Amino acid sequence: MALILNEEQELLKQTAREFIQEKSPVAELRRLRDEVDATGFDSALWKEMAELGWAGVVYPEEFGGMDLGYLELGQLFEECGRTLAPHPLLSTVALAGGCVLEGGNETQRKEILTAVASGDRLLALAHQEGPHHDPLAVQTRAERLEGGGYRIEGKKGFVLDGHVADQLVVVTRTAGAAGDREGLTLLIVDADSPGLEVTRTLMVDGRNAASVEFKSVEVEGSALLGQVDAGADVLEPVLDRATALLSAEMLGVLSEAFDRTLEYLKTREQFGVLIGSFQALKHRAAEMFVEIELSRSIVLDALTTIDADSPQASAVVSCAKARCNDTIFQVGNEAVQMFGGIGVTDEEDIGLFLKRARVTQAMLGNSGWHRDRFARLGGY
Repeated sequence: MALILNEEQELLKQTAREFIQEKSPVAELRRLRDEVDATGFDSALWKEMAELGWAGVVYPEEFGGMDLGYLELGQLFEECGRTLAPHPLLSTVALAGGCVLEGGNETQRKEILTAVASGDRLLALAHQEGPHHDPLAVQTRAERLEGGGYRIEGKKGFVLDGHVADQLVVVTRTAGAAGDREGLTLLIVDADSPGLEVTRTLMVDGRNAASVEFKSVEVEGSALLGQVDAGADVLEPVLDRATALLSAEMLGVLSEAFDRTLEYLKTREQFGVLIGSFQALKHRAAEMFVEIELSRSIVLDALTTIDADSPQASAVVSCAKARCNDTIFQVGNEAVQMFGGIGVTDEEDIGLFLKRARVTQAMLGNSGWHRDRFARLGGY
C-alpha cells in the first residue's frame, strides 16, 4: 500500500496545522499548567474543534460525524502533537467513544456519539488498574443485581481526563480472574453516580489523568455496553485504534522537537562557529531524521491497515507503538542534549516535549509490552 496522503488528506492536515498553531501553541499548554486550570484544556477551544468536525471524524454521519477514517483522524493527532495541544480527543473520541462506537446498541450510539460529536459530552475509559498497561489485568468486579442492574466495586488508575468526564466507560470483571480474556464486561457509569470517587492527577507533562474508586456504585441494566463477559471483543480493537492515534501524536511531538533542534543547530554559536557545523552533531541529527522517517512510515501503515480492517492491524499497531516509543525517547534525549544547559530549564520549550515523550512512552503500552504482543500475535 502507498504510505502517502492523497490530496484531500493533505488539505485536512494543512488546515489542522494552521488552526492548532494559531489556537493552541505551546504557550497555551504553559498557561493551563501554570494556572493549574481546573479542566486542563480550553473548553471553548474544544467546542470550536467539535464544530469543525474533529470530535466526529470517524463517527457515522447519522450521529453527527464525518464518516472518515483513522488515517484522517491521525493527521489531526499529529498536528496537535506538534504544539503539545491538550484536548480530550484521545480520551473522549478514541477510547471511551470508540467503545460506544464498537459495542454500543443503536440507542447508546445515537445518544452518546451525537453528544460527543457536537462537543457537548466528555467521556473517559476506566480500564487500567496496575502501574503498567495490561488490558486484561482487571479485578474491579461487577455483581449482577436482581433487577437486572450491576453493582461495581474496585479501583482504576490513569483514567485520562477522568476528572472532567460526564460518563465513564468502565471495564469490569463479571467472571474469571485477573488476566483472563473472558469475563470482562463494559458498563457506562454517570460521573455523578453515588459511590463514585474521582481524584485528579496532574501528570509531569501537564496533562490530566485521574484515580477512580467505585464504592458499591450501582447502574441499571441499560448501562451494559456490548455483551456480558465478552468485553474484550470490544476493548481490544478500540485500544488498537487509540494506540495508532497516540502513535500519530507521538510522531508530531518528535517531529517538532527535531525541527526545533535543527533550527537551534543553525543559529547557536560556540567557539565562534555554528554548532551545526560540527560533524558529530551532523551525524546525530542525520540518525534522528532516519528514525523519524521510519516511524512515519509505520504509523501511516498502522492507520491504513485499521481503515482496511486488515487481520494484520493489531500486529502493525504494536510495531508502530514500539517504534515510536524508541524514536521519541531518542529524539527527546538528543534534542535536550543538543540545546545544552538551556534545554533542561523550564524557560526553553524543548523540555516540555521531553516530558510529553516520557508520558506517551508508557501510555497504552511501552516498547517491551508491544514487542511481546507482536511476538505472540506471530505465534512465538
